[in-house]
Amino acid sequence: MTAAQETLDVTVHRGTTRGACYDSFQVPAHESQTVLDVVSWIQQFADPTLSYRFACRVGMCGSCAMMVNGTPRWTCRTHVKKVAADGKLMIEPLRNLPVIKDLAADMDPFFDKWTAAQGQHHPSQTRHDPIEPIDPGDPLRVEADLGVECINCAICYAACDTVAGNPDYLGPAALQRAWTLLNDSRDDGRGAILDAVSGTGGCHNCHSMGSCTQYCPNELNPMRAIAGLKRETAKSFFKGKRNA
Repeated sequence: MTAAQETLDVTVHRGTTRGACYDSFQVPAHESQTVLDVVSWIQQFADPTLSYRFACRVGMCGSCAMMVNGTPRWTCRTHVKKVAADGKLMIEPLRNLPVIKDLAADMDPFFDKWTAAQGQHHPSQTRHDPIEPIDPGDPLRVEADLGVECINCAICYAACDTVAGNPDYLGPAALQRAWTLLNDSRDDGRGAILDAVSGTGGCHNCHSMGSCTQYCPNELNPMRAIAGLKRETAKSFFKGKRNA
């Protein structure tokens, strides 16, 4: 007699921000199974109407980010056996964002804040100017490089309790991007960046709880970047007072 197939008890968020419920599924358990494998199985074999996002499946795009048992994670890189509690999984869309449908969060507010923090490059030269060499060992370049691996997956944004309590807060990813540009010698937007991150919803709203750094899948340190912005905005403020 064949042994019974081991299964996972999976609860999945359904619906939108306007109205939601939860469905339960019994999903076959396998070795080396990821949470994304579980979601894909449900969509393919149990309920084809389930909506979710994924692309690369190898931790490069960040589009499969979801809440797994209350923690924001890349589902493609999260193995079930490391997170399932007694064979149970709760899968939800990312926290702190509106929900389009089921497990797909609306990323527009996240990217709007990225833009509000002056996250776009401010060119200091034109395409007709010669390309200046950049010293990779320069302290400012080293500091800028610490955040360039951010792929805007919004894991840190979902983990941030300050975002949860203050919808105007720009959030860790946007502020880390601002810090990266502030240290980039090729960027000419220092004044605009400091104005953006020192205003309402800026870096001084951060309570330094560190969830952004704790949960970043790329092991970046947004809290370090935010601390840097706090220092630079304070320096700029007192310098302006002296020069007034």
